[in-house]
Amino acid sequence: MNNAVILAGGQGKRMKSDKPKALTEILGKPILGWIISALEGAGIDNICVVTGFASQYIEDYLGGKYETAFQSERLGTGHAVMMASKFLEKASDGNTFIFNGDAPFVDSETVRRSLEYHTAAKNAVTVITAEVDEPYGYGRIIRTDDGIAGIREQKDCSPEEANIHEINSGCFWFDTKSLLETLPKLNRNNAQGEYYITDTVEILLSEGKRAGAYAAENQDIVLSANDRKGMLMLNDIARKRVLEKLLDSGVEIVCSEGIIVSPDAEIAPGAKILPNTVISGKCSIGAGSVIGPNSQLNDTTVGERSRLNSVVANGATVGSDCNIGPFVQLRPDAVIKDFVHVGDFVEIKNSVIGEGTSVSHFNYVGDSDVGKNVNFGCGSLTANYDGTNKYRTVIGDDAFIGCNTNLVAPVKVGNAAYTAAGSTITKEVPDGALGIGRSRQENIEGYAEKKLSRHLEKGKKFK
Repeated sequence: MNNAVILAGGQGKRMKSDKPKALTEILGKPILGWIISALEGAGIDNICVVTGFASQYIEDYLGGKYETAFQSERLGTGHAVMMASKFLEKASDGNTFIFNGDAPFVDSETVRRSLEYHTAAKNAVTVITAEVDEPYGYGRIIRTDDGIAGIREQKDCSPEEANIHEINSGCFWFDTKSLLETLPKLNRNNAQGEYYITDTVEILLSEGKRAGAYAAENQDIVLSANDRKGMLMLNDIARKRVLEKLLDSGVEIVCSEGIIVSPDAEIAPGAKILPNTVISGKCSIGAGSVIGPNSQLNDTTVGERSRLNSVVANGATVGSDCNIGPFVQLRPDAVIKDFVHVGDFVEIKNSVIGEGTSVSHFNYVGDSDVGKNVNFGCGSLTANYDGTNKYRTVIGDDAFIGCNTNLVAPVKVGNAAYTAAGSTITKEVPDGALGIGRSRQENIEGYAEKKLSRHLEKGKKFK
């Protein structure tokens, strides 16, 4: 079995965050999430994350899906891998991928191809390398005719070695048994007084085992950040990458200003994304749909040929041929079926809106099951919460909800039923019936003149 160990114990003090560095977000997705996605894409799901600073945050993020190991002291990369020894011992018959948890741009193809090289060459260790224009600060790869002789850190480089542009990316493939045998042989005889995982290369070579280097085509694999300015750079790189991929796939982007799209979003060819739109999480958008301008979608599904203008949607589902907005909020578990119109200043939460229904402006629909071809007049709402419990409202097909209707849940409006404007409905309205819940108008003569005396006096100067 092939394993992966992600070293994610770093604090990243210059980030000035109470969370570990590995949870710093790129396009709304933690760096750790980027790495795990790349590993899963390469078919590796036996993963151990080595935690340290504020480890509970990482535990919560992983949600028990992957194993963790705790590094109580920061004694180097080699020491971090030692903390995962028990994890490695349970699956020692394969290979192990080791990667620093602060570099988001490792990709599935590099992981997969480097493993193929590693196993074909029968290496005990394979270092994944990158060619960079400015290698200063990185460990240099010292190659031989059939592999590598070691990794030379910047401070130890000779003038000739300092001119080498092939550097250590921080990614390694190990034969797991060889790794377990070598970890106890690491020492701290260096300027930092730490255990370096890079020292395993020379140890394995000294024992007659093979070490190789795989040159990654993806040069961004080495990129990481130590502060918020660096994170901004990574976000810019990631944003451009995602937009370029969408454009190549046939998504229309007229102007990229303010557009941020999650790497986990799936947008079909023919969809259009307008400026100032943020698409985060695992969104799915169908062909022909137009999102934006000024919209925010998170973990939301949109069908084909729908238009969302100035919409905030979180955990919602929108069907095909819908017209939504402007200034609409779709809260979690809002399900909008096909051919629905939702007008301006509408909020929908935990409700199903049936096919062809129109929810016009200034409406709130919460905890409701709404049928097909229903019409909501403006200013209507479902009163779903009594201060203690929440209840559902049920509205049948073809019903007509008059303007400024209050539906006090639990309540049902039948098929093709009608509520009179200004009604407060507290009892069931049967199929085909008219529900009226308002008192008879009564006029009190002279009341307004007394009540509004100051107001009327003020108005005299405008006459």
